[in-house]
Amino acid sequence: MISHAERLLLLHLRAAGLPEPQTEYRFAPPRRWRFDFAWPAAMLAVEVEGGSWIYGRHVRGRGFEADCEKYNAAVLLGWRILRFTPAMIESGLALSAVKAAFGMQLSEPQKA
Repeated sequence: MISHAERLLLLHLRAAGLPEPQTEYRFAPPRRWRFDFAWPAAMLAVEVEGGSWIYGRHVRGRGFEADCEKYNAAVLLGWRILRFTPAMIESGLALSAVKAAFGMQLSEPQKA
């Protein structure tokens, strides 16, 4: 099930004309690890880290440790991983980072 923050990021990515990511991409079979969003050809993954302010699974001991194992394994396989909170998505910071990862010129607001 896709979260509100993931839906918003997907909307931002599409509006910016970025390539469509694969969702819930399984990157290291037989492990069950999945990325929220992935562009396998670019070896780029995005993880949306919800629950950081409500003491969710990913910030408690076992969940945090499991995420470290997953992210380290992904990096050793050659993946670049961007991690964002919902606030980073809402502010546009996530979109700017994904654009930078794709080497797109970041447009600056025009001054009057």
